[in-house]
Amino acid sequence: MAASYNPWLVGLSIFLAMLVSYTALLLASRVGIGDRRHVRLWLGSGAVAMGVGIWTMHFIGMLAVKLPLPLTYRVPTTLASLVVSIATSGFALTITSGARLTPRRLGAAAVLMGCGIACMHYMGMSGIAIFPRIDYDPALVVLSVAIAIAASYAALWLFFRLREADARREGLARFAAAVVMGLAISGMHYTGMAASRFAVGSYCNGGVSLDQPWLAVSIGLFALALLGVILVTAIYDAHLQSRDRHHAANLEEINARLRHQATHDALTGLPNRTLFNERLGQEISRSERGQRSFAILAIDLDRFKVINDTLGHAAGDQLLAQVSKRLTSAVRLEDLVARTGGDEFLMLICDVDARAGAAAVAAKIGAELEKAFDIQALPIHTSASIGISLYPIDGHGVDELVAHADEAMYFAKQSGRNTFHFFNAGMSVFSQKRLDMENDLRNALPLKQFELHYQPKMEVTTGRITSVEALLRWRHPTHGFVSPAEFIPLAEESGLMFAIDEWVMREGCRQAREWQDAELPFLRVAVNVSPVNFRQSRFLNVVRRALTDYALDPRYLEVELTETTVMGDAEGAVTILEELSRMGVLVSIDDFGTGYSSMSYLRKLPLDKLKIDRSFVSDLTTSADATSIVRAIILLAHSLRLKVVAEGVETAEQLEELRRLGCDQYQGYYRSPAVLPVKIAEMLRAAPPGTYSADPLGFTQTQSKLAAYKPLR
Repeated sequence: MAASYNPWLVGLSIFLAMLVSYTALLLASRVGIGDRRHVRLWLGSGAVAMGVGIWTMHFIGMLAVKLPLPLTYRVPTTLASLVVSIATSGFALTITSGARLTPRRLGAAAVLMGCGIACMHYMGMSGIAIFPRIDYDPALVVLSVAIAIAASYAALWLFFRLREADARREGLARFAAAVVMGLAISGMHYTGMAASRFAVGSYCNGGVSLDQPWLAVSIGLFALALLGVILVTAIYDAHLQSRDRHHAANLEEINARLRHQATHDALTGLPNRTLFNERLGQEISRSERGQRSFAILAIDLDRFKVINDTLGHAAGDQLLAQVSKRLTSAVRLEDLVARTGGDEFLMLICDVDARAGAAAVAAKIGAELEKAFDIQALPIHTSASIGISLYPIDGHGVDELVAHADEAMYFAKQSGRNTFHFFNAGMSVFSQKRLDMENDLRNALPLKQFELHYQPKMEVTTGRITSVEALLRWRHPTHGFVSPAEFIPLAEESGLMFAIDEWVMREGCRQAREWQDAELPFLRVAVNVSPVNFRQSRFLNVVRRALTDYALDPRYLEVELTETTVMGDAEGAVTILEELSRMGVLVSIDDFGTGYSSMSYLRKLPLDKLKIDRSFVSDLTTSADATSIVRAIILLAHSLRLKVVAEGVETAEQLEELRRLGCDQYQGYYRSPAVLPVKIAEMLRAAPPGTYSADPLGFTQTQSKLAAYKPLR
């Protein structure tokens, strides 16, 4: 009995097989990324969708067959074929969701799945209630089963591999797997139909006929409903996958940022100490295997705190950023530069040729950092103190090598700065001493170990003492007097200078008030202000509070600032100096001639005195150049209506030369070193009668540009 086919229904059955396969694979792929609670749900959904789809495709294919007699079906057998279809689909999807799919396992799964599809088909055919029974061509039956097994093998392999692909390849692989699986199902079906032999004169007895209108409509609606479910599920699953990929990408990006933040400095972008130590540990292991050496350089910027506090933290940050670029460009790509905090840097120099190679790198870095930096349109100069430790000479561990480099760096800083030193065992003692000194310095103020000594300033022409300079001394309980050159830099580095400066200001005002109450001749107290504190917003309040608390006339106070402190930010200094002058406080420029004054700013600044640095005074009688410089400073100061003070006068010849050049005041060991307050009082009382004039304040000769702001009393 010959059969014909409706091409539209054949095409629909093949399309449905592919679409159902694609959706089933899409659902099953959720198993790989879903949590345990949803694994069975995804597998069950995929198995039902695929099984029902295959079964529906089978009967749509049967509707496409046109025979001379109407076919009827036994319901139990037909439903049993649906169960086989779902079970086979579930087995296939379970296999593909496994962690591994070996060739043997893949082959066995393909055989079982192919046989399951064939079983579903031939069971469905056996459900046809036809007499005599359908005969089959054995060759075509075997071919149909082989097609099902081969196509199942290809589909399972493609689906398993697509899980390892990227998003774009995954979509293509899933589509290919669905096409192959759909062709496998429909190919097996139509090959099996070709193997069927309907005898002439066959007839159907019992069963349900597909030619009945209500059954045909039901199958059609069922197919449409299935397509709707497939479409909604596919869209929702695509949304879930897209959202998960997006979240995963965001999470990875956030993790990368967190890893970078945890291992890099935010300001300079350089590795921090954590990453440096990790890389150093790797380099130690590598060098142990290769019998190689390397160097650790600890770098600390000289005077950074002064620059930072004088020009502001923004300027300090700019300086650090520029320093980091110079350090990075000064070494090779395989070397490592890290910022470990503040103005401290660490460098790992790989495969260095012992001391000579490390010394060459340190010298190069020192030269680079000596060049001027352009900060806020100002040329800023700094330098570096560098300590060097070598592997394996100076240690075998991360902490040991870094600690020894730090000790060498502190030794270089203590030795005068702007230099480098290699570590040696004796530096450990120095480092401990420095640490002990810093701890003692923190207790010096509350334990009242600081005291002020005063050095007189005399008028060159009359020899009268009209002012004194307050000089800080630290009387250590065990070490005696500690040199200011030793503890002042340490105080600035450790942040103690703020409190110390405030104490000096208040103690100087208190002492001036005490001398005034003792009815001694007029005596002005000059207080040095650290560059660290001059730019602080609270500086002017500290001065006001000290004057108020001790009821001291502001004209009894003089503030001394170094030339570098004032000229580092001349525009900003003008505001502060004008306010001091409005109070009535005198302002002196200390160490004049050693900095980089701009004449245009010097002309505008509200100043009262210039102090000639002792380096010029010491050569005054032996160097024509020194004499010319001192003469020029005096002429400049007088032309700007400023008084001139020479410091460091130690001989009568120097004093005589200053008198000849027209200097106003002097101080130094020739007249008196810095002494205790009681000694100053004795000097004033011992002066001959009539030494001090009736105009003790002498403001007719102190010609500050802002003298108009100063009330005459």
